[in-house]
Amino acid sequence: MTKSMCLIAVVAFALGELTVSHTSVTANTGTILPKDKQFLNHDYTGKPNGYTHVVASPPGRMIYLSGAGGTDRDGNLPADFATQAHNTFKHLENGLKMAGAGFEDVVKINYYLTDITNLGELRKVRPNYLNMDTPPAATAVEVGLFGDILLEVDLVAIVPK
Repeated sequence: MTKSMCLIAVVAFALGELTVSHTSVTANTGTILPKDKQFLNHDYTGKPNGYTHVVASPPGRMIYLSGAGGTDRDGNLPADFATQAHNTFKHLENGLKMAGAGFEDVVKINYYLTDITNLGELRKVRPNYLNMDTPPAATAVEVGLFGDILLEVDLVAIVPK
């Protein structure tokens, strides 16, 4: 660990913004790495609703899933947001499985909604798929999507070595 990294860690710890978890030191660099994923939240903003401020992950195989929309297996797009959201998470689940991963490996997720007022409905659907006790880092934005798609979601997962 470099002197500047030590200083940053000491300052972050003193400010209450660093949580120490299980760590290991790599032999060749001396860098401290977490053995398990760490879910860290800033104390100055309080615990966020449905996401984590910072997720630190040990090295592993990174998986990037492109944006998934709400069509069903036959390519039909339901009109309601809740069904589109469930279909979207099923697409993501399938992509994760294809790569040998699961929702427990997700470290970052991005939600693109055509109407941000649907965020409440999204918050009802996602606990069916994500562990909301330790949710991934997340971003939700209102955007224009093509056709009648109401939601698109992409994510990053890391499967530990």
